[in-house]
Amino acid sequence: MALVSADSRIAELLGELHQLIKQTQEERSRSEHNLVNIQKTHERMQTENKISPYYRTKLRGLYTTAKADAEAECNILRKALDKIAEIKSLLEERRIAAKIAGIYSEAEPPRKTMRRGVLMTLLQQSAMTLPLWIGKPGERPPPLCGAVPAAGDYVAKAGDKVGRAVKGLEGDEQWILAEVVSYSHAANKYEVDDIDEEGKE
Repeated sequence: MALVSADSRIAELLGELHQLIKQTQEERSRSEHNLVNIQKTHERMQTENKISPYYRTKLRGLYTTAKADAEAECNILRKALDKIAEIKSLLEERRIAAKIAGIYSEAEPPRKTMRRGVLMTLLQQSAMTLPLWIGKPGERPPPLCGAVPAAGDYVAKAGDKVGRAVKGLEGDEQWILAEVVSYSHAANKYEVDDIDEEGKE
């Protein structure tokens, strides 16, 4: 039942995302006229080889309009990025719920043991689609953005990908890519699954 409601919410969010993309294109087309006017005004100024008070006032107005247009487009793009992040979150929750319930589809069967090259490709694809943070002027990046460390009380969610140091067969330490299963506050420990081991008997 939860999977069905997640599917309907994802479909709804995809519709909203489609509308936001259309709005972005409309905003860009609308602002293009103003950018052309700025360029023509600069060309006229170079031809006359002087900056008259008329051109100074005209350019100030054109640049103010261009800035407002850019901010409007930026706001629409931020909303679109929020929708994408919400869709990704719902897809991840649905995948975890299906994994726990033992439900697999033909599109996403249980993973078999993968070669290192395939794992690295999956990791690279995951990294390229991480949620994008775009700050406003003067705004500081949030924790876990780039090299900003997490807060001291941060707890990773189920489904988060983490690096984990483990002892190898010969006693040497190796790093694996794992997925958080759960966190025990009492023991202050995570239970994780080695992604490479998923699907093995």
